[in-house]
Formats: sequence, structure tokens, C-alpha cells
Amino acid sequence: MSRPFADGEVIVLVDKAGRRHRVRLRAGERHSIHSGLIQHDDLIGRSEGVVVTTQMGARLLAVRPTFAEQITGRRRQTQPIYPKDLGAIMVGADIYPGAHVLEAGTGTGGLTLAAVRAVGPDGSVVSYEMREEFLEAAKRGIVETLGALPTNLTLKLGDVYEGVEEREMDRVLLDLAEPWQAVPAAKAALRPGGIVFAHCPNVSQVQRFFDCLREERGFGMLEAFELLQRGWTVRGRSMRPSHRMVAHTGFLCFARRLAEDELFEPEGEGFR
Repeated sequence: MSRPFADGEVIVLVDKAGRRHRVRLRAGERHSIHSGLIQHDDLIGRSEGVVVTTQMGARLLAVRPTFAEQITGRRRQTQPIYPKDLGAIMVGADIYPGAHVLEAGTGTGGLTLAAVRAVGPDGSVVSYEMREEFLEAAKRGIVETLGALPTNLTLKLGDVYEGVEEREMDRVLLDLAEPWQAVPAAKAALRPGGIVFAHCPNVSQVQRFFDCLREERGFGMLEAFELLQRGWTVRGRSMRPSHRMVAHTGFLCFARRLAEDELFEPEGEGFR
């Protein structure tokens, strides 16, 4: 990614107020914002991190979008998992290089991309989506981000509530409206010691998902938590918390697959 900006590439222009403007570079075109015009030809062939000036004198920083910006800035048909949660999911579910991961559903493709990045070329990701239009939209988003579908990613049109054919998977990631219905499929797909994750927007879903894990048996170390992200403004000696924050977006739920059909739940909080 050390190459210069290229024609057709999506970049981000950041103004002095911190506002971000996504721009797809096209030779001969220009981008207009409230502070003036930027010629695309002034950016094509330049290095990332260059500062350019509009005809009105406003200075803009030109960079490539981060993974978080790609996830939140994409037009979407479903609710995405927010960047603040994606990192915690990768760590909490222990998605490691070489792991074999089963995901359902694909949704916006944000969690899919995070898993592909985490498992690396020696791992694999299989992602199920039951809605064809969502699967196609996710595929387009993945291609836009990576340039092509990675060889270690398999996208499947199917309903995991009815079961999956994968077995001995290291991890199962569930981003579904009713993740408890996928518990039998997750149990069948996971190897002993594997981890199942579910993203649940409200606490009643958490309770129902955990109740189903307990009824199914064969799971242990059930855990749920949420993350709140509050930024800070730091200018000279002035420090203050931001007026806005990314508060509740969902509960992150994890459990371990046991070798036998038992239930193992340590008592008390913070057992990890």
C-alpha cells in the first residue's frame, strides 16, 4: 500500500475540522466541498499523506481509508457490526492466523473481512447468507476493499438454521436475528475447544441464546459484555471528553465447545 494514489482508487480527504470526504479518483474530474475544489489530477500519482489546497486556500489531508472507515462508510442494507466491536470480537473469539472460521450471516461483509484479515493466507473463512441480494452486496463490498475475492473465502447462499456441512471448525461467528436457532449447527460444526460468538443487539436475545446453549449442552464459559467508546479532545493543555460517544451497539457473546455434552460455567464475574 506504499504505492502512489491511482486513477479509480477511493481515498479520504480530511479537513481541518476533522470531517472526512470519501472520493473516488478519476482523471480529469474534480471534487467540490464547502471549502472549495480539488482537482483529482492533483492527487493521482501523489503519495498517501499529502496535503493539498483548494482554490479557496483550505488545506486537506489525503489518505487511504482505514478498515474501520471502509466498514462504516459503505452503503449498506443491514446494520453493520461497528469497528469498536470488531476488534473485541477478533480478540474475544481468538481468531488467529491459520484458523478455520464459519460465519453466518454475511450481512455487510464487515465481520467477514475482519475474519479474513485475522486468519491470514493459511486460514479459511466460510460465510453463509440466506438472502441473495445481501450476499451479492457483501461480495461487491469485499471486492471493492480487497480488489478481488480472497481465495481463502467461501461465500455460500444458505440458511444455517437448517444446518451446515462444515465440521471441525475452529470458530463460529453468528450475526443473525435469532442466533439461538443456529446453536445446533454451531455445535455440529465446532471442534472441541472451539469458540462460538454471537452478536446480540438486546439483552433478551442474549438470555435466549445462552438458554439455548445450556439446553443443547456441550458448551462452557458463557460470557457476554458490551463496549462503550468515548473520544477525547486534546489540544495543547486543553483536554476534555467528546460531547458524543459510540455507546451501546450490541452485546458480544462467547462460549467454548466442550469435548462432551456437559455444561461448564464458572461462578462469579471476571472468570477470564
